[in-house]
Amino acid sequence: MESSVSPERAKMLLEMLTSGGAMSDINTSLALRLIPLSMELDEIELAEKLLDHAANVAENEVESGWTKFESLKHIDAGVDTFYQLAAESEQMSDGHRLAAAVLHHVSLLQIASNDLDDAKVSASRALRIREEVEDSSGIVYGIAVLEAIAKKQNDIDTAIALGTRRVEIVMRDNDEDGQVEAMSDLAHSQATVGHFDSAHDLYSESLEIAKRLENLSGQLVAYWGLADLCEINEDYDSAMIHLSDCLHAFLEQNLPAPTQVRIRINALADIQSNPSKDNK
Repeated sequence: MESSVSPERAKMLLEMLTSGGAMSDINTSLALRLIPLSMELDEIELAEKLLDHAANVAENEVESGWTKFESLKHIDAGVDTFYQLAAESEQMSDGHRLAAAVLHHVSLLQIASNDLDDAKVSASRALRIREEVEDSSGIVYGIAVLEAIAKKQNDIDTAIALGTRRVEIVMRDNDEDGQVEAMSDLAHSQATVGHFDSAHDLYSESLEIAKRLENLSGQLVAYWGLADLCEINEDYDSAMIHLSDCLHAFLEQNLPAPTQVRIRINALADIQSNPSKDNK
């Protein structure tokens, strides 16, 4: 089930953990975990205090490395600076997970800059490190990044191979949230090369798991993909049913449906009422 904490509740919890002398009891790991929450709540000054505190109470070079990593993200440091930290981390005792996390972050920066070849190298290095330490969740993240890069490079065969491996891992680990996302990503790749039956099966399975978990974002992606497949076959009635079901899923949770869903429903309604428009 998707759950969220209201901003008011989150702010109250944050104050409980950091107000007065409470921060003195926070270790480096917790301090670093609280920084994103502080930023989300626009508590910039608190985030900076937590970062300073994390550095001051770090007990070893790895904790100092994680703090430096967060600091570099905080100031939007360049790729070369992160690469240096990754190299330093690989030399630390027990620094492999940090090195992999830094390289993973570098790959995301490179994707954002459309440096896809370099991103592939960084992501591959991160994945190799995670495989060496048998970090299952990290391996899944790494494969997901390489899968996304392959799609951007129109190397769909590679994307399918990576996506298949990713699905196998999350199924082996009984990671249902991971299955929802991995199956939809693989379904998209399968549909791209015309494997529509496989895509339909994957989207449908992803949807069933997402419904059970009440994962609305997962339902949105699956419903959208199924509607795409229906439109490819010019089955606009079925496409409308999928999008309407998606709309109702949000309404049942007392949440507004995404604007793009309503826009697409209106477009389909127009096609259904004026079929000649689609044939021009």
